[in-house]
Amino acid sequence: MPPAPALSRPWYLYILECVDGRLYTGITVDVDARYKAHIEGTGAKFTRSFPPKRLLMVKTYADRSQASKAEHAIKKMSVAEKRRLAGV
Repeated sequence: MPPAPALSRPWYLYILECVDGRLYTGITVDVDARYKAHIEGTGAKFTRSFPPKRLLMVKTYADRSQASKAEHAIKKMSVAEKRRLAGV
């Protein structure tokens, strides 16, 4: 009998506001750990240059594919559209 499929973990899309007002969008399976990495300068190259000030939005997706598609769509948006989406 084959082993039971592993439980899939949800993926999260998040938007950060950086200290200079720029926005960063990313995906992860652990928002807290990823935010900590951004703060410590071990996250994305972008957030090493523009450290995050606060987390604006987190949205849950069933899998990486859905989160990646949403991330791609959001990265095409203007800053104003992203801020409206995040409710700020």
